[in-house]
Amino acid sequence: MADATPSSPSSTASPTFDEVFCGLLPRLYRRAVMLAGSRHSAEDVVHEAYLKLAARPQRFLAHPEPYAYAFTTVLNVARDAHRRDRRQVPVDAMEGVEPAGTGGTTGFGGAAGVGAWDGGMEQRHAELEAVRLLGRLSHRQAGIVILVDLDGYTIDQAAQIMKVHRGTAARHRARALDRLRAHLVDARHGRGGR
Repeated sequence: MADATPSSPSSTASPTFDEVFCGLLPRLYRRAVMLAGSRHSAEDVVHEAYLKLAARPQRFLAHPEPYAYAFTTVLNVARDAHRRDRRQVPVDAMEGVEPAGTGGTTGFGGAAGVGAWDGGMEQRHAELEAVRLLGRLSHRQAGIVILVDLDGYTIDQAAQIMKVHRGTAARHRARALDRLRAHLVDARHGRGGR
């Protein structure tokens, strides 16, 4: 009779790779959308990050902060995807066809009344605007802004997660915030900018 009890308690006591990763999915998807720019691209990024992490699940599970480890992987995958996409040759826009999201109306049936419930459209618009603004930053800058300003990490923690010196993280964040402020000032004054 083989004694299987030593392995059984450890497997039931500690969560599996899939349990831990699935617990982080909503947060990772939200951050991936901010990095990738679209929901479809974010799904691809998170899926590829899952495959990379699943190749060595013991590293992910042994990490003291699995979210930070997974976020770093998502950030790297998003950066690699951006580099691949940047090498693609853009196709000229077709005449008479407007890009998605640039239609002339502000929703179903035109503008909503002041103070009226808009079905969550204002919040969704704010989320899309955040994604658009983060798209103006480098991936490192966007990563630091997400970790510090959205996830609530300190500069020291964000630097450790991104594996950069604290001063580098602070400099990336300061440059990112300066760039975002300059863009908002330009937009307010009607100047287009990159």
